[in-house]
Order: sequence, then structure tokens, then C-alpha cells
Amino acid sequence: MSKHGHRERSEPREHAAGGGRLLMGLAWALLLLGLWLWGREVTDIRQGISSPTTGDVAAVGRPLGVELPPAVRPLGDARPQRVEVPALGVRAPVVSRGLDPGGAIEPPPYGQPGTVGWYEDGVRPGAAGTALLVGHVDTETRPAVFYHLSEVRPGAAVRVVRDDGTVAEFTVEDVQVFARDRFDARKVYGVRQTGRAELRLITCGGSFDRHSRTYTANVVVSAYLSGTERETDRGTARGTDRGTARGAGPGVGH
Repeated sequence: MSKHGHRERSEPREHAAGGGRLLMGLAWALLLLGLWLWGREVTDIRQGISSPTTGDVAAVGRPLGVELPPAVRPLGDARPQRVEVPALGVRAPVVSRGLDPGGAIEPPPYGQPGTVGWYEDGVRPGAAGTALLVGHVDTETRPAVFYHLSEVRPGAAVRVVRDDGTVAEFTVEDVQVFARDRFDARKVYGVRQTGRAELRLITCGGSFDRHSRTYTANVVVSAYLSGTERETDRGTARGTDRGTARGAGPGVGH
């Protein structure tokens, strides 16, 4: 098993198509149940949870002395169209996801591993509160959009292109790994600082448990709004973002 939470590729593949769909569905089950329970606990799901949160979780790369920019005023409501994480080479389309008949949030389509799902009944990225973006870590045959998510570090940029022509620029403040058996939805999804526009990028992590056929943890990247710009003003600057884009990597949306 690797630290990124994907199965060893040498694992025997029985019933690849049906089995793959089943195990990926199981891998999402705990995460989606947590989202559902969290949504039921708050009075206004679009505003998230107003109290600061902490958690006994494993932090990934929170080096001392990293200066982060100040937060800026939240934006108005606009729907996300694309998410970019330049340091990881991620440039992926965003699709809206709602609740399935069982009350859980639908993950991104299995046939679109380069797509990121946004919980559309929650906060819109850039608005006040906590917006939620989820993506697969891998599939039966290859890595998926958030395969390298655990490698992102505090200070990295996350950009969300919105349908009003604005680009919400977020700064990563920490990366955490929540064990499956200690998952706390309030700690994961709660607002860190009241009045900020915050973002969570979430995928499966830890190791792949062959007995339960689920991943043992979730990787959660927390970021906050630190700047904005117009999509039309970006021009050729898209190719000069911080970090080295992995042009052929799995994070490139398609």
C-alpha cells in the first residue's frame, strides 16, 4: 500500500468492472454518511458550522515559519465550473452532486475519474462558509483526480473558476488524515474561522483494507479565500502558476 491510499496494482482483479464499482462505492460510504449526518446537524447547511473546530488528526506537512496571506472578504454566490491545484497539475471540471435516494451525497461519476464533485446543497466556493469538493483517489485501472492530494502543502494555491467569471483563489492552510474509525464530520466540515470563505478538498486515503474492501482514512485539505480575479484577466498567466504542473498526470481534467 502507498501513503496515498490506493491499492497495490498487483492486487488480483476478480470481476473488474462490477467489483471495481462495488469497492469504490464502499470506499465512499463512510465519507458520504458523514456528510449526510453533518448536513442534518446544522440549521442552515449553506452557512456551514459557525464554531471553530479542532481535531486529534494526523497533520501532513504543517511546517513552522510558513507565512500565509490574510483572508479576504467572501464573494457572492456563483457556481463552480473548474478547480485547479497548480502544484499537483490538477485542472479538473466540477460537477454538481446531490443526495441519492438513501440520503447520502453522490460521488463523482465512476466513468469520469478526472472530475471533481461539488456538494451543491452546501456552500458555493468563495461564499462565506465551508464549500465541499470531493474526488476519487483511483479507479480499478489508474489513478484519479485526487491521487496526489496528500502531497499538497500549506501555502499552495487552489483556484476555483466560477460561472460569474470570477476566480476564487484559496490558500491551503493544512492537510489532515482522518482515520475511518475516528471520523468526525463536525471537525472535518466545520468552519475554522467565522466569516471566512473556506474550502475542503476530500478524497480517500490511508491503506486499502482487503477485508472490509474500503480505505482506512480520508485525506482532507483545508483552504481559505485569499484573493480573487477575473477569468478574462488571467490570459497567458495560466501557464505560469506556482508549482510544477504534471501535464500528463492523473489530475488533469477530461
